[in-house]
Amino acid sequence: MSDKESEECLINPEEDRGCSRESYRNYMKRRDAEEQMLKEERVTKATDKQVGGNHYKDCKIMPIEYITKNNLDFLEGNVVKYITRHKLKGGVEDIKKVIHYAELILELKYGKEK
Repeated sequence: MSDKESEECLINPEEDRGCSRESYRNYMKRRDAEEQMLKEERVTKATDKQVGGNHYKDCKIMPIEYITKNNLDFLEGNVVKYITRHKLKGGVEDIKKVIHYAELILELKYGKEK
């Protein structure tokens, strides 16, 4: 292929002049499909997504990360979870849940009743 033919192929990439085996449109389709697959592969960790809103995803430290890294149990984890999201999701109801879980901790771990 001469330099002029190579240059013409670059000038109008949408027109397949036999410069390659794959037309420009087919190349772009294939490239887009490959990019989409790469994007999907990047979101492989469960902590990279959230189902049902973004009240945890927008946190600097997601509650689940804090809970697991500090070995908190179910009751303690729920206190963290509900106090973290109350402004964005549950409001007063979430604060009541925090209080309830704290009361459960007092009762079940320390033997203290209200």
